[in-house]
Amino acid sequence: MISVANFIKLYKFPILMALACVGLYWAFGYDLVRSDFIKLFTLFAALFFLTWQLIKQFGWNFKVLMFLGIGFRLVFIVATPNLSQDFYRFLWDGRLLIQGVNPYLITPQLFFTDLSTALEVTSGTQVGQASQLYKGMGELNGSHYSNYPPINQLCFAVAALFAGKSILGATVVLRILVILADIGVLYFGKKLLEKLNLPVKNIFWYFLNPFIIIELTGNLHFEGVMLFFVLWSLYLLHKGKWFWAAVLLGISVSVKLLPLLLLPLFFNYFLNQKNASPERNRRVDWARVTKLGGFYTVTLATIALTFAPFLSSEFISNFSATLSLWFQNFEFNASIYYIIRWVGFQTVGWNLIGTVGKILPVVVILTLLALTFLRKNTTTQQLITGMLFGISTYFLLSTTVHPWYIATPLLLSVFTKYRFPIVWSAVVMLSYSAYGAEGFKENLWLVAVEYVIVIAFAITEILAQNGERKGNFRVVED
Repeated sequence: MISVANFIKLYKFPILMALACVGLYWAFGYDLVRSDFIKLFTLFAALFFLTWQLIKQFGWNFKVLMFLGIGFRLVFIVATPNLSQDFYRFLWDGRLLIQGVNPYLITPQLFFTDLSTALEVTSGTQVGQASQLYKGMGELNGSHYSNYPPINQLCFAVAALFAGKSILGATVVLRILVILADIGVLYFGKKLLEKLNLPVKNIFWYFLNPFIIIELTGNLHFEGVMLFFVLWSLYLLHKGKWFWAAVLLGISVSVKLLPLLLLPLFFNYFLNQKNASPERNRRVDWARVTKLGGFYTVTLATIALTFAPFLSSEFISNFSATLSLWFQNFEFNASIYYIIRWVGFQTVGWNLIGTVGKILPVVVILTLLALTFLRKNTTTQQLITGMLFGISTYFLLSTTVHPWYIATPLLLSVFTKYRFPIVWSAVVMLSYSAYGAEGFKENLWLVAVEYVIVIAFAITEILAQNGERKGNFRVVED
């Protein structure tokens, strides 16, 4: 066994890089304001480069990279998120829920503008540090009903339970939950990679990625919690445990709704599995049909059970109205939509988001159906690849793409042959150029740079993979 002294001597440069990362993460968490884009992107670029080097140097040593990833996350443990205000709303919802108040039935704004309605809905319940939380989340966030699903709300309630009178304390509780979820992703990611005979070090493109550490641990976005349940579900599904895989997939939807988009892709996975004999694939296998129906039923039942305590006509109205805002009112870091918007201004003279926001989801659904019925998706890796293309298409057609959204295609790519989401996780940080000292204003040139790089890289990879498959086919034919 190598001694500590020899290890330090042998790996002094990687150790120096790791210490440099700690310093850069500290600067990111405690000495950065969002409006200072030059500093933000410089810190991030340096972290991305150093992380790439660390994975190259220590890719053979899982434990070293694991401890580095955990250590980098702990740098943020008492930091106040500085790139997003969403966590203030998380704390608000959690403090309502812990007192038995349905957070979907009232907006924070009503507490300050319509006291009679607030008292009626909350039965006189008071929100600790209400003014500070409302000011922190901002008027836009505070004017809308909550759109965070029930399991996500449960996380907020845990923070309120352990730190109901301290914003910093509640932030620490949420951060611990996010870190634990990422460790879970690392655990099941390693096991699934081993099952798929893929390099285990691939998981560190998620776990060590500074984009993930900053956006999830640093800024408390719960994509990592959702992805933990998705990945656990895929691992169990690969092992043939479809019932619990369905339960976990349903729970993931109740953290973030995004996995709902993936449900159609399981169709061929159940009905046309690769290991089946050709004779069974040519006829209807009712056992498989039953299993598929059971998988969908259990998934949807799990979702319904988690939403059941909150269900009411008011909840349905408020929740759906808030969701529609993301498609028909909000615009941020979009790609194809911005091109359509420009065409709209040139042809009819106004923003077409109200119309386009209704059409693009239909295009996404049609794309997912095409991926469902035109791709095989008969192995776990093919299924995850289909998920990657489906989610990526959804974001390319969305009117709003916040940086932390890219965590999903990034993790899925780890189990495929495609690496464009890693590139996306690097260049998506260009979108923060919109938050200047003088207010919000997107730099569309930088948005264009982001998507040109990502789309060009994706096309190159797709063409290369297609060429490789054709080459292999010719070799077999010869």
